[in-house]
Amino acid sequence: MPLSSSSTSSTKSIRRAASELERSDSITSPRFLGRRQSLIEDARKEREAAAAAADAAEASEQIVFEEDNGKALLNLFFTLRNSKTPALSRTLKVFETFEAKIQHLETRPCLKLKDSLEYFVRCEVHLSDVSTLISSIKRNAEDVKTTREVKFHWFPKKIADLDKCHHLVTKFDPDLDQDHPGFTDPAYRQRRKMIGDIAFRYRHGQLIPRVEYTEEEIGTWREVYSTLRDLYITHACSEYLESLRLLERYCGYSPDNIPQLEDVSCFIKERTGFLLRPVAGLLSARDFLASLAFRVFQCTQYIRHASSPMHSPEPDCVHELLGHVPMLADRTFAQFSQLYWFTVEYGLCKQNGEVRAYGAGLLSSYGELVHSLSDEPETRQFEPEAAAVQPYQDQTYQPVYFVSESFSDAKEKFRGYVAGIKRPFSVKFDPYTSSVEVLDNPLKIQGGLEGVKDDLKILTDALSVLS
Repeated sequence: MPLSSSSTSSTKSIRRAASELERSDSITSPRFLGRRQSLIEDARKEREAAAAAADAAEASEQIVFEEDNGKALLNLFFTLRNSKTPALSRTLKVFETFEAKIQHLETRPCLKLKDSLEYFVRCEVHLSDVSTLISSIKRNAEDVKTTREVKFHWFPKKIADLDKCHHLVTKFDPDLDQDHPGFTDPAYRQRRKMIGDIAFRYRHGQLIPRVEYTEEEIGTWREVYSTLRDLYITHACSEYLESLRLLERYCGYSPDNIPQLEDVSCFIKERTGFLLRPVAGLLSARDFLASLAFRVFQCTQYIRHASSPMHSPEPDCVHELLGHVPMLADRTFAQFSQLYWFTVEYGLCKQNGEVRAYGAGLLSSYGELVHSLSDEPETRQFEPEAAAVQPYQDQTYQPVYFVSESFSDAKEKFRGYVAGIKRPFSVKFDPYTSSVEVLDNPLKIQGGLEGVKDDLKILTDALSVLS
């Protein structure tokens, strides 16, 4: 959502100053490097950052001065090294993303770290966003100090709560990352912002606004679609090929048309119960995984820069619509897509004695699709314990791929893996209300068992009728 006028002007003026600093220091600014952690590792770091801040809260002074109507007034202290000027823009982007209203900002030389500045920011932010905002700042800044955060780690419990989960990771931002293909193209950056604003304004239950794509954008889609379409016949799994055929028939998939998210969302909702939701860019692992728990796939609407049609360092509509969506339209695959891991992006499976691809990162990239089924990379048998922590690359092909015996085998292995994860309570997804119930007492668990008994009775009666 857009910021209020007062916070917009203050935040943007600060970001403009930061941008000037970055341009003047572009030669010494560090080049962007792709992620090299697993999704499990990303999520673990976010959780640990929040937990560490909560522990610190016990030993220091109060900094939430007010809590009124769901808003918190915070004082935050953090340090940025002068040699890392992009960190300033990234940090201020966090405040803008979380709609934080900055009331005061000042700096002073840091006594602990040479050539660094200490920042003091007083801001107003939604109370439910406090923990995630602080953990996001910790990715870019050092010595982040805060004395009060929400005592529990908030997570969405109903599908409408995903409206609060549009917190972007600022990696791959064409406004900030100098290695992004669109960094020097102001028209592309403006177009990206316009399409991204659709996602920030979107609320659950609304129709997804349609995008009128330009001839250049359709041309980029056409080049990728036509190139990959021929390769799928020999490289993609049968489930993918069948779903793509249906998408071409019912959702306008073709070389000359970029499908609209609303049309595709309605189609896969009828087939597997999944919904699409527009998103403005790369999400944190926490928000992305939370969405999958509700069978919601966060999907970008913008398309990669025309200068790089065959590769994108970030998710775009080519990656989402060609990589992810066809597999989400398959019932068996959709069921374990609700439980996400490395292999959903880069997975291979055995079919009729051959190895075929079902990972979205492969099916949306001509080069990596060919590479994955060549003799160059290492292939390993799919084991969730290994796949969950496998480092991954965004800037080059994967050196390792996991091969599943079948979707069913992968699903059973993953369920066994999940059962061994230590956690304070379990949760259960209710498809009738699209909500998550926390199973933290025997009565709730008993109620869930009664529901399972009812389902088993229905199936047993149906089997009796057939026999």
